[in-house]
Amino acid sequence: MNQVDLHFHSTASDGKYKPAELIAKAAVFGLKVIALTDHDSIEGIAPAMEAAKAYPDLTFIPGVEISTDLPDGEAHILGYFIDYTDPEFKKELEKFRDSRTGRGRRMVEKLNALGIKIDWARVQAIAGDGAIGRPHVAQAMLEKGYIKTFEEAFDKYIGHGGLAYVEREKMTPEEAVKLILRAKGIPVLAHPFTVKDPATMAKSLKAAGLMGIEAYYKDNTPKATQNTLKLAKRYGLIATGGTDYHGISDNEVMLGGTKVPLAAAEKLMALANIPH
Repeated sequence: MNQVDLHFHSTASDGKYKPAELIAKAAVFGLKVIALTDHDSIEGIAPAMEAAKAYPDLTFIPGVEISTDLPDGEAHILGYFIDYTDPEFKKELEKFRDSRTGRGRRMVEKLNALGIKIDWARVQAIAGDGAIGRPHVAQAMLEKGYIKTFEEAFDKYIGHGGLAYVEREKMTPEEAVKLILRAKGIPVLAHPFTVKDPATMAKSLKAAGLMGIEAYYKDNTPKATQNTLKLAKRYGLIATGGTDYHGISDNEVMLGGTKVPLAAAEKLMALANIPH
């Protein structure tokens, strides 16, 4: 039985389930250590922490996933044990969320111009109280039958280089690492094999203060996992992992469905001086 999931999302960003619902699911699945890592949002942390009090065998780690820009795409930086009450940190994330809203609206406008008639009001309704993200746009497209899978939406339309892609507020990976460090968090490079040159990225971010790298990930081949573990060893990084669960697509790996060694979470907690 898997015991660790250090990467999943709630309605505070672009996930389907509320923070408390995810905590309950994690407990039912027998998970021992979990981290909520919403996209550019920390609004789900307080309700998740409150819900976790009902499960004394479950360790909850406050986290975030910050989206950053590269010349040929983007990279995501996870932050663990962040001080989610830090005013500067909250202000930066609010700026990012505001840019997501404007970006989502412009994507809808581009899609409409392409003959894909989805309503901005419907995208807002799908997002609910959470920060609007591209999966909400994809959901609206799926409902109208313009695409057959979420992957198709990103591959053809709203992914980097897609027909309806729109740039957003920019932050470099190095800036995200430093922002997390200022919030007393532990910065980790998420799913490194989604960037063109993960080795160069790891080396550059290590110099900026990176402390970990996501080695155990839902889409990894065994070779990708081994290569990431080699990068972790080379640069002295903690190897973390998770499912990146959103709960939106039927094809998703379920919460806790990626095998992440308990030792990975224990090393992360030791770095944060958290007893385990």
